[in-house]
Order: sequence, then structure tokens, then C-alpha cells
Amino acid sequence: MTIDAKKSYSATIKTNKGNIVAELYPKDAPQHVNNFVFLARDGFFNNLNFHRVVAGFVIQGGDPAGNGTGGPGYNIPPEIKSKHTLGALAMARRGGPAQTTPSSGSQFYITLAPQPSLDGEYTVFGQVTQGMDVVQKIAIGDLIQSVTIEEK
Repeated sequence: MTIDAKKSYSATIKTNKGNIVAELYPKDAPQHVNNFVFLARDGFFNNLNFHRVVAGFVIQGGDPAGNGTGGPGYNIPPEIKSKHTLGALAMARRGGPAQTTPSSGSQFYITLAPQPSLDGEYTVFGQVTQGMDVVQKIAIGDLIQSVTIEEK
């Protein structure tokens, strides 16, 4: 495990539109936070694009293929606990029963409004604390320049 369960983590997603800062939830979604921290520290997200933007719904990125089909080459199991509030940071998944199918990898999304229809279906592993104005400006093709992790 990359993360220390006794510490708190935040991520700064640097985009070509500005920075997005999110508090991560290692207690609710330890495997997802560990995975995100590992990928971020490895530079996996650097220069990937936001390939999906649905107004009033979500922005989505983290796909090395850039079209919604790629990932890191492995999947992690669901950890479904938190709600999809405005600015929720969550992991996309490929399908199958939400509670049992390991199908999340590197693609993440941020909600543009509360999305209760997603509750119980996807793992929320963080919450945007700064930069929702940046989130609202993201368009398809905008870049994730880097993701840095702060550990306290």
C-alpha cells in the first residue's frame, strides 16, 4: 500500500484552465485513494486529456487512450460508501454489478452537480475543496498537466 492510513491526503490536479484541489478519502476508499496516489506519483495522469464532459453532470479524464477505453492495465474492486455531491471525485468503471465487479482503474470524474442517481454505483474517493470554477470551465480535450499529492 502506497498510503499511510493514519495520514490525510489531497490532490492538486493542474489543468490548462487552472488548478483543482481535492481532499481524498482514504478511510472510505483506501484502495481507490492508494491507486490514485500511486498513479499520480508515477506521472500516469500527466498530459492526459479530459475525454468526456457532460454539462450539468460530470467531467472525466485519466484515460491514456484519450477516448474512454483505456486504463492502467488492472482493475480494483468497488468501495462504495460516499455520496455524489457537487464536486465529488469518483472512479469510473467498466460495468458489471457495482458492488462486486473490480472494474475501476485510472479514469476518474468530478461531478458538476449533485448526482444521487450515481450513489451506490460508483466509488467516490474524494471531494473538490478548491477550483470548482476551474471544473466548470473544463471542455473536452483540455489537459491534465499533472497531479500532485500532498500528505499530512
